[in-house]
Amino acid sequence: MTVLVSNMTAATREIQALDSAHFMHPFTDHGDLATRGSRVITKSEDIYIWDSEGKKLLDAMSGLWCVNVGYGRKELADAAYQQMMKLPFYNSFFQTTNVPAVQLAAKLAELAPDAGERSFQHVFYSSSGSESNDSNVRMVRRYWDLLDQPQRKVIISRLNAYHGSTMAGASLGGMSGMHAQGDLPIPNITHIEQPYFFENALPGESSDDFGLRAAGWLETKILEIGANKVAAFIAEPVQGAGGVIIPPATYWPEIQRIVDKYGILLISDEVICAFGRLGHWFAYEKFGYKPDLVTFAKAVTSGYIPLGGVLVGNRVATVLIEKGGEFNHGYTYSGHPVACAVALANLEIMEREQLPQRVHDDIGPYLAQKFEEISEHPLVGVAETCGFMAGLVLVKNKATRQRFGENLSVGMICRGHCFKNGLIMRAVGDRMIIAPPLTMTHAQIDEMVALIAQCLDLTYEEVKTKGWLA
Repeated sequence: MTVLVSNMTAATREIQALDSAHFMHPFTDHGDLATRGSRVITKSEDIYIWDSEGKKLLDAMSGLWCVNVGYGRKELADAAYQQMMKLPFYNSFFQTTNVPAVQLAAKLAELAPDAGERSFQHVFYSSSGSESNDSNVRMVRRYWDLLDQPQRKVIISRLNAYHGSTMAGASLGGMSGMHAQGDLPIPNITHIEQPYFFENALPGESSDDFGLRAAGWLETKILEIGANKVAAFIAEPVQGAGGVIIPPATYWPEIQRIVDKYGILLISDEVICAFGRLGHWFAYEKFGYKPDLVTFAKAVTSGYIPLGGVLVGNRVATVLIEKGGEFNHGYTYSGHPVACAVALANLEIMEREQLPQRVHDDIGPYLAQKFEEISEHPLVGVAETCGFMAGLVLVKNKATRQRFGENLSVGMICRGHCFKNGLIMRAVGDRMIIAPPLTMTHAQIDEMVALIAQCLDLTYEEVKTKGWLA
């Protein structure tokens, strides 16, 4: 439909009307959306996006945790065009393959750090993190069946984790709002508490002690279920959609000890954390553990085109290949040639510009320094970073760290000020989070932090006026 209008506002309203009439958005109250109208994003460049009325916004969420190389990278558009002209699509069923899918699998195996018997030489492709985690469930249960332990079906995850929104992905995740719809979780998936120090630490408990105690919840759950019934533990290295929940340093080494003790598989969901976000190609290297399966998506193409998959460690791959016969699972778009070609070009940019190393040595530490300054704000209970992602907690009393009531939606108030003042920052309850493109300069980090401080000031004045401060 051609829209002929005389000004931006009229064009926006027409698109909003069509949007409300026809487009069902993810995670959206459509009645509310029809009243408010969607924000119409029309263009992007570097770390910025623009809406249909010309407003410029600094995208501190890199789209949805994914545009790691920034917007407007012509190399990625060229890679897609060239592959489309050569071979736009063919399936990978029926003993058929394509060159970009093979090359990307080899490249990912090269980038994945060595992990002994769990080293990664194989990739199973999907189109998203949700599909990848569904594939994990299938592979994990097939693995145990082939080892004559079919009773090992239970997969343990964490509360407030996010592992996708398909039936299996949403079940693996620990979001109560998702479980309330659709009779979730599905059977044989259970959850333990998250390692959130700010919320779950005991009075006077050190971060290290809390990390060990939090990891111990996994062992307690294994013993409660029966170790011979547990198939795997799945977790994000740092919880993303749950609010950038960063585990204490002692957490992951103790998790490794526990899964090794009971012989269960370990799944590292790195849909958000891989490809430089934490200063390494894969986050398990940063935290020093050795997973059997690694979920990836998002930044493998910097979000330019959908692609996901699972790195399958040798421990699992050997059993599936040598004992499994035909694996009755897959997707039309598994190993899509255009998506894989874009991923190869994207990884080439990351290597050429040394983005993981840059996060580790330069912009990650600089962001941490700037967030230390933000932590002094009277509305901020704690501000913390990990690599190039960060979160802060809004509190009504800084001295006691007393929280605002959930019904006050202070995070959404802050997010509203962010949008009005040219900043994309996400609210998760009363936590405000960011995960910007890895290409940011120091000057752009300064610009972002100044906007965050401005929006915190505006939020503080609003809640003060409402009488919500302790």
